[in-house]
Amino acid sequence: MNKSTFFIIGQHAVVEALKNPKRKVLRVFLTEESKKNIHKKNPNKNLLQDVKVYFKTKKELDKYSTKENLLHQGYVAEIEHLEKPILKEFIKKKNEITLVCLDGVLDPRNIGSLIRSAASFNIDGVIIKQRHFPSESKLMYKAASGAMEYLNIFEVSNINSTLKNLKDKNFWVYGFDGEGDQNFANLEWKGNNILLFGSEGSGMREHTYKYADFIVKISINDKVESLNISNSAAIVFHHLSFLKNKK
Repeated sequence: MNKSTFFIIGQHAVVEALKNPKRKVLRVFLTEESKKNIHKKNPNKNLLQDVKVYFKTKKELDKYSTKENLLHQGYVAEIEHLEKPILKEFIKKKNEITLVCLDGVLDPRNIGSLIRSAASFNIDGVIIKQRHFPSESKLMYKAASGAMEYLNIFEVSNINSTLKNLKDKNFWVYGFDGEGDQNFANLEWKGNNILLFGSEGSGMREHTYKYADFIVKISINDKVESLNISNSAAIVFHHLSFLKNKK
């Protein structure tokens, strides 16, 4: 069965897709300058060897990005979706797992930025409701800056039932909320953990909130109301990576 294809734009998104042996890249549209840049930064491997390459002017490439008001940087690619990882199979293969769960997070830029941070700090994967995941968003791929190729994205039909199943398999669920009982940085963070983040505006839904074993917060200046979700997540991911590297 043929997989559906879609377009991504931007230097990092396109180059990392070309580097990923699991990603099928059908066509690449480049300017002469961006082609030279690919070869210059990857001298030991011809990333364009098995790909159909078409040379375009920057103006010709604008049609792929003007709708989203994004900069293509001279890089556009048509790609297929990766094989979707299966959550229940993944958790059988590893211990000390840390996963992120997004409840009602919809903004593609925030999702992409969060994925970039998660991949940077070795989070094991992101759980997101299937119909809320903008799987073909140029904006998300651009914001992820190539990290889409290196992080497990677990698309599920129901967040609450997924959390319940994971709790039954010895996962602790930590809900992040500005009104949390304690600062997340004061916890030991052992075992298997789920980091639960709610939507950009209203936070966690009430029905999802009850699945959290702990409600924690990031302590910030009292004069500042809140942090953007992708910034909050990056702070948490960095802290957990720091703790893991100390062991």
